[in-house]
Amino acid sequence: MKKATKVLLIVIALIFLISSAACGKKETEPLKIGVPSDATNQARAITLLKTAGLIEVDEAAGYTPELKDITKYIYNIEIVPAAANTLVATLDDYGASTINGTYAVPAGLIPAKDGLITEVQEVGSDNPFINVIVARTADKDNPDYKKVVEAYQSQLVAQYTIEKSKGASVPAFIYDPDYSVDDNFVSEIEGYQSSPDGKKVIKIGVCGSGDTFRAVQKVLDETNSGLYLEIVIFDAYNLPNEALNSGEIDLNSFQHKAYLQSEIDSQGYDIIDIGDTACAPLTLYSKKASTLDELKELAGKK
Repeated sequence: MKKATKVLLIVIALIFLISSAACGKKETEPLKIGVPSDATNQARAITLLKTAGLIEVDEAAGYTPELKDITKYIYNIEIVPAAANTLVATLDDYGASTINGTYAVPAGLIPAKDGLITEVQEVGSDNPFINVIVARTADKDNPDYKKVVEAYQSQLVAQYTIEKSKGASVPAFIYDPDYSVDDNFVSEIEGYQSSPDGKKVIKIGVCGSGDTFRAVQKVLDETNSGLYLEIVIFDAYNLPNEALNSGEIDLNSFQHKAYLQSEIDSQGYDIIDIGDTACAPLTLYSKKASTLDELKELAGKK
Protein backbone atom coordinates (compact mmCIF):
# COMPACT_ATOMS: atom_id res chain seq x y z
CA MET A 1 0.00 0.00 0.00
CA LYS A 2 2.78 2.38 0.87
CA LYS A 3 4.47 1.82 -2.49
CA ALA A 4 1.19 2.26 -4.41
CA THR A 5 0.44 5.41 -2.47
CA LYS A 6 3.87 6.79 -3.21
CA VAL A 7 3.45 6.10 -6.95
CA LEU A 8 0.02 7.73 -6.91
CA LEU A 9 1.40 10.82 -5.19
CA ILE A 10 4.17 11.07 -7.78
CA VAL A 11 1.63 10.79 -10.61
CA ILE A 12 -0.55 13.47 -9.03
CA ALA A 13 2.48 15.72 -8.60
CA LEU A 14 3.47 15.28 -12.25
CA ILE A 15 -0.05 16.05 -13.40
CA PHE A 16 -0.05 19.17 -11.23
CA LEU A 17 3.31 20.33 -12.62
CA ILE A 18 2.22 19.77 -16.21
CA SER A 19 -1.08 21.58 -15.62
CA SER A 20 0.70 24.48 -13.92
CA ALA A 21 3.17 24.78 -16.76
CA ALA A 22 0.36 24.80 -19.30
CA CYS A 23 -1.62 27.39 -17.38
CA GLY A 24 1.44 29.56 -16.86
CA LYS A 25 2.73 29.30 -20.42
CA LYS A 26 3.14 32.70 -22.03
CA GLU A 27 2.02 33.40 -25.56
CA THR A 28 4.94 33.88 -27.95
CA GLU A 29 5.90 37.54 -28.21
CA PRO A 30 4.98 39.00 -31.61
CA LEU A 31 7.77 39.91 -34.02
CA LYS A 32 7.99 43.70 -34.17
CA ILE A 33 7.85 45.35 -37.61
CA GLY A 34 8.85 49.01 -37.76
CA VAL A 35 6.93 51.33 -40.10
CA PRO A 36 7.08 55.11 -40.68
CA SER A 37 4.78 57.04 -38.38
CA ASP A 38 3.73 59.68 -40.92
CA ALA A 39 0.37 58.93 -42.54
CA THR A 40 1.54 58.78 -46.16
CA ASN A 41 4.46 56.41 -45.71
CA GLN A 42 2.68 54.37 -43.08
CA ALA A 43 -0.08 53.67 -45.61
CA ARG A 44 2.55 52.52 -48.10
CA ALA A 45 4.18 50.33 -45.43
CA ILE A 46 0.87 48.66 -44.54
CA THR A 47 0.26 47.96 -48.23
CA LEU A 48 3.77 46.48 -48.55
CA LEU A 49 3.19 44.18 -45.56
CA LYS A 50 -0.06 43.11 -47.19
CA THR A 51 1.79 42.35 -50.42
CA ALA A 52 4.32 40.37 -48.39
CA GLY A 53 1.51 38.15 -47.14
CA LEU A 54 1.91 39.14 -43.48
CA ILE A 55 -1.47 40.81 -43.03
CA GLU A 56 -4.84 41.29 -44.70
CA VAL A 57 -6.24 44.78 -45.28
CA ASP A 58 -9.71 46.10 -46.03
CA GLU A 59 -9.80 46.60 -49.82
CA ALA A 60 -11.98 49.69 -49.36
CA ALA A 61 -8.95 51.52 -47.92
CA GLY A 62 -7.35 51.64 -51.38
CA TYR A 63 -3.89 53.22 -51.48
CA THR A 64 -4.22 54.85 -48.06
CA PRO A 65 -4.88 52.14 -45.44
CA GLU A 66 -4.45 52.88 -41.75
CA LEU A 67 -3.70 50.48 -38.92
CA LYS A 68 -7.42 50.25 -38.21
CA ASP A 69 -7.95 48.90 -41.75
CA ILE A 70 -5.94 45.74 -41.02
CA THR A 71 -8.52 42.97 -40.92
CA LYS A 72 -6.23 40.05 -40.10
CA TYR A 73 -2.72 39.34 -38.86
CA ILE A 74 -1.71 36.22 -40.78
CA TYR A 75 1.59 36.02 -38.91
CA ASN A 76 2.41 36.84 -35.30
CA ILE A 77 3.69 40.37 -35.83
CA GLU A 78 3.23 43.73 -34.16
CA ILE A 79 3.38 46.84 -36.35
CA VAL A 80 5.27 49.62 -34.56
CA PRO A 81 5.10 53.18 -35.99
CA ALA A 82 8.30 55.23 -35.61
CA ALA A 83 9.81 58.34 -37.18
CA ALA A 84 10.96 57.38 -40.68
CA ASN A 85 14.46 58.78 -40.19
CA THR A 86 15.06 56.53 -37.14
CA LEU A 87 14.23 53.19 -38.75
CA VAL A 88 17.71 52.55 -40.17
CA ALA A 89 19.47 53.17 -36.85
CA THR A 90 16.98 51.01 -34.93
CA LEU A 91 16.79 48.14 -37.43
CA ASP A 92 18.45 45.78 -34.92
CA ASP A 93 15.58 46.42 -32.50
CA TYR A 94 12.95 45.07 -34.90
CA GLY A 95 12.32 41.83 -36.70
CA ALA A 96 12.14 43.99 -39.83
CA SER A 97 11.37 47.56 -40.87
CA THR A 98 9.97 49.26 -43.96
CA ILE A 99 12.48 51.95 -44.95
CA ASN A 100 12.50 54.54 -47.74
CA GLY A 101 15.52 54.62 -50.03
CA THR A 102 16.16 58.21 -48.94
CA TYR A 103 17.41 56.84 -45.62
CA ALA A 104 18.39 53.30 -46.58
CA VAL A 105 20.91 53.93 -49.37
CA PRO A 106 23.09 56.46 -47.47
CA ALA A 107 23.29 53.86 -44.69
CA GLY A 108 24.59 51.25 -47.12
CA LEU A 109 21.37 49.30 -47.63
CA ILE A 110 20.69 48.40 -51.27
CA PRO A 111 17.05 47.49 -52.02
CA ALA A 112 17.83 44.91 -54.72
CA LYS A 113 20.48 43.19 -52.58
CA ASP A 114 19.40 43.65 -48.97
CA GLY A 115 15.63 43.98 -49.17
CA LEU A 116 13.17 41.17 -48.43
CA ILE A 117 10.48 42.76 -50.62
CA THR A 118 10.23 46.15 -52.35
CA GLU A 119 7.17 48.23 -53.14
CA VAL A 120 6.17 48.11 -56.81
CA GLN A 121 4.80 51.21 -58.49
CA GLU A 122 2.91 50.22 -61.63
CA VAL A 123 3.79 52.34 -64.65
CA GLY A 124 0.76 54.31 -65.81
CA SER A 125 -1.25 53.48 -62.70
CA ASP A 126 -3.18 55.88 -60.49
CA ASN A 127 -0.80 55.17 -57.60
CA PRO A 128 -0.59 58.50 -55.74
CA PHE A 129 3.04 58.00 -54.70
CA ILE A 130 4.53 58.33 -58.18
CA ASN A 131 6.48 61.58 -58.67
CA VAL A 132 5.48 63.96 -61.45
CA ILE A 133 6.38 67.01 -63.52
CA VAL A 134 3.86 69.77 -62.86
CA ALA A 135 2.73 72.76 -64.93
CA ARG A 136 0.09 75.45 -64.60
CA THR A 137 -3.23 74.04 -65.78
CA ALA A 138 -3.43 76.59 -68.59
CA ASP A 139 -0.10 75.29 -69.93
CA LYS A 140 -0.73 71.55 -69.67
CA ASP A 141 -0.70 71.14 -73.47
CA ASN A 142 2.31 73.38 -74.09
CA PRO A 143 4.35 71.55 -76.79
CA ASP A 144 7.68 72.59 -75.28
CA TYR A 145 6.69 71.21 -71.89
CA LYS A 146 5.65 67.97 -73.59
CA LYS A 147 9.17 67.76 -75.04
CA VAL A 148 10.58 68.06 -71.52
CA VAL A 149 8.36 65.19 -70.34
CA GLU A 150 9.37 63.06 -73.34
CA ALA A 151 13.05 63.73 -72.66
CA TYR A 152 12.60 62.79 -69.01
CA GLN A 153 10.80 59.56 -69.94
CA SER A 154 13.81 58.35 -71.96
CA GLN A 155 16.17 55.40 -71.64
CA LEU A 156 19.11 57.63 -70.72
CA VAL A 157 17.26 59.22 -67.81
CA ALA A 158 16.00 55.82 -66.65
CA GLN A 159 19.56 54.48 -66.56
CA TYR A 160 20.85 57.54 -64.73
CA THR A 161 18.04 57.34 -62.16
CA ILE A 162 18.78 53.70 -61.37
CA GLU A 163 22.57 53.98 -61.36
CA LYS A 164 22.69 57.18 -59.32
CA SER A 165 20.29 55.96 -56.63
CA LYS A 166 21.43 52.32 -56.65
CA GLY A 167 17.81 51.30 -57.07
CA ALA A 168 16.41 53.49 -54.30
CA SER A 169 14.60 55.47 -56.98
CA VAL A 170 13.11 53.77 -60.03
CA PRO A 171 11.64 55.16 -63.28
CA ALA A 172 7.86 55.47 -63.36
CA PHE A 173 7.77 55.04 -67.12
CA ILE A 174 8.54 52.27 -69.58
CA TYR A 175 12.25 51.60 -70.16
CA ASP A 176 14.52 48.70 -71.07
CA PRO A 177 15.95 47.20 -67.84
CA ASP A 178 18.42 45.12 -69.82
CA TYR A 179 21.18 47.68 -70.26
CA SER A 180 24.82 48.13 -69.41
CA VAL A 181 26.81 51.27 -68.63
CA ASP A 182 30.49 51.90 -67.90
CA ASP A 183 31.90 52.98 -64.54
CA ASN A 184 31.99 56.63 -65.57
CA PHE A 185 28.36 56.83 -66.69
CA VAL A 186 26.97 58.75 -63.72
CA SER A 187 29.90 61.17 -63.47
CA GLU A 188 29.74 61.88 -67.20
CA ILE A 189 26.05 62.76 -66.97
CA GLU A 190 26.64 65.00 -63.97
CA GLY A 191 29.49 66.70 -65.77
CA TYR A 192 27.43 67.41 -68.89
CA GLN A 193 27.34 71.09 -69.78
CA SER A 194 24.84 72.81 -72.05
CA SER A 195 24.38 76.43 -73.10
CA PRO A 196 21.23 78.57 -73.21
CA ASP A 197 22.52 80.42 -76.27
CA GLY A 198 19.91 80.41 -79.03
CA LYS A 199 17.52 78.26 -76.97
CA LYS A 200 14.22 78.87 -75.26
CA VAL A 201 14.76 78.87 -71.49
CA ILE A 202 12.36 76.86 -69.31
CA LYS A 203 12.64 77.37 -65.55
CA ILE A 204 11.98 74.18 -63.59
CA GLY A 205 11.82 74.10 -59.79
CA VAL A 206 13.23 71.24 -57.73
CA CYS A 207 14.04 70.47 -54.11
CA GLY A 208 17.52 69.16 -53.36
CA SER A 209 19.63 68.11 -56.32
CA GLY A 210 18.62 68.80 -59.90
CA ASP A 211 21.22 66.44 -61.35
CA THR A 212 18.65 64.26 -63.10
CA PHE A 213 17.84 67.20 -65.33
CA ARG A 214 21.39 67.16 -66.67
CA ALA A 215 20.44 63.84 -68.24
CA VAL A 216 17.17 65.37 -69.44
CA GLN A 217 19.08 68.31 -70.93
CA LYS A 218 21.43 65.93 -72.72
CA VAL A 219 18.45 64.22 -74.36
CA LEU A 220 16.93 67.60 -75.29
CA ASP A 221 20.20 68.64 -76.92
CA GLU A 222 20.62 65.36 -78.76
CA THR A 223 17.13 65.74 -80.23
CA ASN A 224 17.75 69.39 -81.21
CA SER A 225 14.78 70.54 -79.16
CA GLY A 226 16.03 74.13 -78.90
CA LEU A 227 15.19 74.10 -75.17
CA TYR A 228 17.36 74.92 -72.17
CA LEU A 229 16.38 73.94 -68.63
CA GLU A 230 17.23 76.45 -65.94
CA ILE A 231 17.13 74.58 -62.63
CA VAL A 232 15.74 76.56 -59.70
CA ILE A 233 16.47 74.85 -56.37
CA PHE A 234 14.11 75.40 -53.44
CA ASP A 235 14.97 74.49 -49.85
CA ALA A 236 11.41 73.80 -48.64
CA TYR A 237 8.65 71.64 -50.12
CA ASN A 238 5.96 74.32 -49.78
CA LEU A 239 7.77 76.75 -52.13
CA PRO A 240 7.92 75.20 -55.65
CA ASN A 241 4.14 74.93 -56.07
CA GLU A 242 3.64 78.51 -54.92
CA ALA A 243 6.34 79.67 -57.34
CA LEU A 244 4.78 77.70 -60.20
CA ASN A 245 1.27 78.94 -59.50
CA SER A 246 2.48 82.57 -59.42
CA GLY A 247 4.45 82.25 -62.68
CA GLU A 248 7.89 82.59 -61.10
CA ILE A 249 8.87 79.27 -62.70
CA ASP A 250 7.47 77.31 -65.64
CA LEU A 251 7.46 73.74 -64.29
CA ASN A 252 8.40 71.88 -61.14
CA SER A 253 9.46 68.34 -60.36
CA PHE A 254 9.84 67.34 -56.71
CA GLN A 255 6.60 65.76 -55.47
CA HIS A 256 4.34 62.76 -55.78
CA LYS A 257 0.71 62.93 -56.83
CA ALA A 258 -0.68 62.71 -53.30
CA TYR A 259 1.31 65.73 -52.12
CA LEU A 260 0.37 67.68 -55.24
CA GLN A 261 -3.32 67.03 -54.66
CA SER A 262 -3.07 68.04 -51.02
CA GLU A 263 -1.44 71.33 -52.07
CA ILE A 264 -4.13 71.98 -54.67
CA ASP A 265 -6.87 71.25 -52.13
CA SER A 266 -5.39 73.34 -49.33
CA GLN A 267 -3.90 76.25 -51.30
CA GLY A 268 -6.20 76.44 -54.30
CA TYR A 269 -3.32 76.23 -56.78
CA ASP A 270 -4.32 75.94 -60.45
CA ILE A 271 -1.60 73.44 -61.37
CA ILE A 272 -1.61 69.90 -62.78
CA ASP A 273 0.75 66.99 -63.35
CA ILE A 274 1.76 66.49 -66.98
CA GLY A 275 4.02 63.44 -66.76
CA ASP A 276 5.29 60.70 -64.44
CA THR A 277 8.99 60.71 -63.51
CA ALA A 278 10.15 58.29 -60.82
CA CYS A 279 9.25 56.83 -57.47
CA ALA A 280 11.18 56.02 -54.31
CA PRO A 281 9.78 52.68 -53.20
CA LEU A 282 9.71 51.42 -49.62
CA THR A 283 11.65 48.24 -48.94
CA LEU A 284 11.31 45.75 -46.08
CA TYR A 285 14.72 45.18 -44.47
CA SER A 286 15.76 42.82 -41.68
CA LYS A 287 18.91 42.01 -39.72
CA LYS A 288 17.31 38.82 -38.39
CA ALA A 289 16.12 37.19 -41.63
CA SER A 290 17.66 37.06 -45.10
CA THR A 291 14.44 36.16 -46.94
CA LEU A 292 10.75 36.84 -46.55
CA ASP A 293 10.16 33.14 -45.86
CA GLU A 294 12.70 33.25 -43.03
CA LEU A 295 10.95 36.27 -41.55
CA LYS A 296 7.61 34.46 -41.66
CA GLU A 297 9.19 31.47 -39.95
CA LEU A 298 10.54 33.71 -37.21
CA ALA A 299 7.14 35.26 -36.67
CA GLY A 300 5.10 32.10 -36.92
CA LYS A 301 1.46 31.86 -37.94
CA LYS A 302 -0.95 33.89 -35.84
